[in-house]
Amino acid sequence: MDGVAMFPLGSVLFPYTPLVLRVFEPRYLTMMGHLLDQEDPEFGVVLIERGFEAGGGDQRASIGTMARILRIEAGAADLYVVALGGERISVDSWHEDDPHPVADVSTLAPLVWDDDLTPLHREAEQVVRRLATLASALDEARWDAGTPLSDDPVESAWQLAAIAPLGEYDRFRLLNSTSLGGLLRGIIDSCLEEEPVLIARAADARDEDDGAV
Repeated sequence: MDGVAMFPLGSVLFPYTPLVLRVFEPRYLTMMGHLLDQEDPEFGVVLIERGFEAGGGDQRASIGTMARILRIEAGAADLYVVALGGERISVDSWHEDDPHPVADVSTLAPLVWDDDLTPLHREAEQVVRRLATLASALDEARWDAGTPLSDDPVESAWQLAAIAPLGEYDRFRLLNSTSLGGLLRGIIDSCLEEEPVLIARAADARDEDDGAV
């Protein structure tokens, strides 16, 4: 796809997961205005690996996700955009920002489900929900631990990646998965690595509460 409108962000967007944006920078307000002229408006989202999005000059990841606009609400000087993650994309080349980022992209092959992955999927959900519950107690959860999942196993695997309370580096690694088994295994391993960190943080928080006067 050539000339795709792009929105670099400080967070990873996974397929089949919602994205809520407050758009206030003039170039992105212009972008949204152009997109609304399309029948099925969508834009690409990539992670900012270094730097800051505002004003440009950021270093952008080469793998991202298309976002299909579901709803836009206008504020006094901004827009609230609700979108849904779609296909994963690879950025082939960036254009000059005019005024917003634009890129030529290729779609990545979708991950394929195999019924043999059912036990791994079940384990991934158990681990993610356990970790999300722990993160909720620390007010660090991205999603509610009880967030319902899609009945489609591919969609729900990506949703588990989104629910997992992980850092953006780990989330970006998951976005780069080349198989559904690899995605599920990556979710489990990343969560198990993060779990003792959250447990220690929760213990510290309890100690501070016990020591408070």
